[in-house]
Amino acid sequence: MDDPRAPIPPETPETPDRPETPDQPTAPGVSSAPSATDATRTEGPSRRLSAALLLTAPRSANVFEETLQRLLQSIRLGLIAPGERLPTERELASMLDISRNRLREALGSLTEAGWVVSRRGRNGGTFVADILPSLSPVPDREDTLLFAAGLTDTLTLRSVVEVGVARRSADCTLSASDRDRIWRAHQECQGAALATYRIADSRLHLLFAEIIGAPSVIPLVADIRARVNELLDGFPLLTPNIAHSNKQHAAIVRAVLGGQPDAAASAMAEHLAGTEALLRGFYG
Repeated sequence: MDDPRAPIPPETPETPDRPETPDQPTAPGVSSAPSATDATRTEGPSRRLSAALLLTAPRSANVFEETLQRLLQSIRLGLIAPGERLPTERELASMLDISRNRLREALGSLTEAGWVVSRRGRNGGTFVADILPSLSPVPDREDTLLFAAGLTDTLTLRSVVEVGVARRSADCTLSASDRDRIWRAHQECQGAALATYRIADSRLHLLFAEIIGAPSVIPLVADIRARVNELLDGFPLLTPNIAHSNKQHAAIVRAVLGGQPDAAASAMAEHLAGTEALLRGFYG
């Protein structure tokens, strides 16, 4: 095992997501090309989505989360109605300016969460579910305005507090014990099973709050984490999002252990933006 006191080695940059050229079925297991009738059915929602400008290229490094957010918003706003087929994979990838693989990850997560279904056969493809999932993680969900205000409040508070905590953590003089605890918490998060991931994730974030030496910050971060986790419990854990979060955790830990406050704050801000994109996608 590497020395936990040493900075994590830099990661190899990813190749930017760009649309690929050949066309393929919208989802795995759909092998038949759409008929002329199917093409007509697809054309309508495709035009509406383009006009609404919802399905545009992601603006940040959180490509998976932003893609999921845009697809969910399109469904929740009725731009693609329940039971209606999504545009072809080629068209969606082009509209979102992402690779087919990244699009399939997003569609797979929506399938797992019950928002879309894959149908085989001559008229197959990926369709919006006939009955959309109901999300009610908090008592205020029925009051849309109150819920939206609470969501914005939680996300804003989290950004202000946790970005500041990350910056301060990297600016602290860390003891050998601190460095070891950060490294171990990071490793536990990386290796956590789905059932225990949010616990490990929360521990890592709380540890950053603990090492800055301001006791009043810890319960504040804990309260924020509880509110965010309650919202996240409204939909299934998404494997691509967890993989992305782990990479972002690595960047945060690298910056904190390396004594780079600006890099730590930037990495934390990007990490929180990914979670925000997910939550706003599912809840609006």
